Amino acid sequence: MNETIKRLYVTGYQSYELGIFSEQDPRVQVIKNVLKRELTALIENGLEWIMVSGSLGTEVWAGQVVNELKTNYPELHLAIIFPFENFGNNWKEHNQLILSELVQKADFVESVSHQPYQNPGQFKNHVSFLLKHTDAALVVYDTEYTGKSKFFLADVEKYQLKNSYDLLTITMDDLENSSELGDSV
Repeated sequence: MNETIKRLYVTGYQSYELGIFSEQDPRVQVIKNVLKRELTALIENGLEWIMVSGSLGTEVWAGQVVNELKTNYPELHLAIIFPFENFGNNWKEHNQLILSELVQKADFVESVSHQPYQNPGQFKNHVSFLLKHTDAALVVYDTEYTGKSKFFLADVEKYQLKNSYDLLTITMDDLENSSELGDSV
């Protein structure tokens, strides 16, 4: 593990992969509580930047948690790095609003590709950018419950063969244990 993680990418399940279709779903608060706990420990060890891509689910919730944490940790910054221009423009209006609110509170917003979606290569370039510009990733993911993040994890494994890069995970067991304990951070 790196001495100090200064720049962290947070990703994981998208909301639909968890069957969550409302921000009021109690599972959202459980995920946010665990994210807050994990991020707070990293911040207290020197974390300065948290990056997300803006996907609905883990990434948006992480961004919302970062904005809450900024009250107590003003040195913390949120970057949203989209894979391509106009990311999320085809989403339902309510979801576009959630993303727009996050973008307004972010410290830095940019797209890896300055073109609208054209091909899957834009996602590959996006992942490459994120790996090169962060020290670690925090992924809400469990190998027993596959989702899109398995592709990111495969890229991390390849990257780790030649680079020092930490991979931190929050599993379903972690979420379940937090839920059973009634964690409130």
